[in-house]
Amino acid sequence: MNNLYHKIKIKELELDGNIFLAPTAGYSDKPFRHICTQMGSSLNFTEMVSCEAIIRDNPKTLKLMEPASNEDKFAIQIFTGNPESARQSVESILKFKPAIIDLNCGCPVPKILKSGSGSALMTTPKKIRDIVKAITDETDIPVSVKIRAGFTMESINYKECADYAIDGGASMISIHPRTKTQGYSGLSNWDYIRELKKHVSVPVIGSGDLYTPQDAKKMLEETGCDGIMFARGSFGNPYLFSLTKELLSQGEITSIPTFKDKMDLAFTHLKLAVDFYGEDIATKEMKKHLSSYTKGIAGAKRYRDKFMKCNNLSDYTDVFTDLANE
Repeated sequence: MNNLYHKIKIKELELDGNIFLAPTAGYSDKPFRHICTQMGSSLNFTEMVSCEAIIRDNPKTLKLMEPASNEDKFAIQIFTGNPESARQSVESILKFKPAIIDLNCGCPVPKILKSGSGSALMTTPKKIRDIVKAITDETDIPVSVKIRAGFTMESINYKECADYAIDGGASMISIHPRTKTQGYSGLSNWDYIRELKKHVSVPVIGSGDLYTPQDAKKMLEETGCDGIMFARGSFGNPYLFSLTKELLSQGEITSIPTFKDKMDLAFTHLKLAVDFYGEDIATKEMKKHLSSYTKGIAGAKRYRDKFMKCNNLSDYTDVFTDLANE
C-alpha cells in the first residue's frame, strides 16, 4: 500500500512525519505539546501569540513561546494585522529557536478580528503577503500561513490568499476549510483542501473534522494533502497521534490504549502542567483536559466528577492513586 505517513520538507526543513498538532488557544501549551510529541506528533504549533505583545516583552506571551523539553522542532504561531509589528517581533521569536513561524489568518474570535488579525486578513489578501514578506526579510527559517476557506460563503478566496502568502515567501499553507462566519459549526469542506493542493506548489496541510485515525487517513487519500493537523480531536486523546501513525504506516491499528493507559498519560500531563504553571493555575487548567480525557468512556464519570472537585495536586494524586489501585 502507499505509505500515507511520510517525511515532509518545508523549504530546507525536513520533518520525520506529516501528523501535526494544530495551534489551539488554551490547549496547545507547553505541557500538552510535550505529551503530543511523546505520543508521536511530527510538529506542534504553539498557541497563537500577539506580535505587539512580543515587542512589549510581555512575560505571559514570551512564556507561551517556550519549547517543551522533548520538542526538537516546533512552530510558533503569531497574529498581527501590521507588517511592521511582524517584522519587529522576529528577533524575539528567534530566541526561542522555532523551526517555523506561522501566521494566523483563520481565527474567528471577535477580539482578534477587531485588531485586523486572524481571519480578518482574508478580507485583505495583499496584507497577508506584506506581513509574510516582513517576516521572511528578517529570517531564513520557513514561514507558514494558516487560512480558512474565506471570510463568508460569498467570499471564498483561499486560493487568492494562498497565492499572496506564497508571493510573500510562505513555504507551507495550512487550511481549515470552513469560513469565518461558520466558525466551528457545520461540516468542513475537504474539497477546498484538494483544490488548494492542486493550485499551489508548497506543502498543504489539511485540518477540520479530524477526530480519529480513520479521519486522517481519509483526508490524506481524498485530498492529496501533504499532511494533516489535529486540533479538537486531540483534546484528551493524545494517543490519536501514535494510533494514526500506526494506521498510516502499517494499514491497521494493533493496540488500543486502555482507560488506565490514558489516565497514566493524564497524570503525566498534570505534573508537566504543575511544573509549567505552578500548582494553583495548573489545578484549574487541568480540569478541561481531564474532562476530555474521561469523555465518552464507560464508567469514567465518577472519576471525572472527582477531578472536577480537586483543588490542589494532592487532591488529584489521591484520585489517580484510587484509579490505579482499581
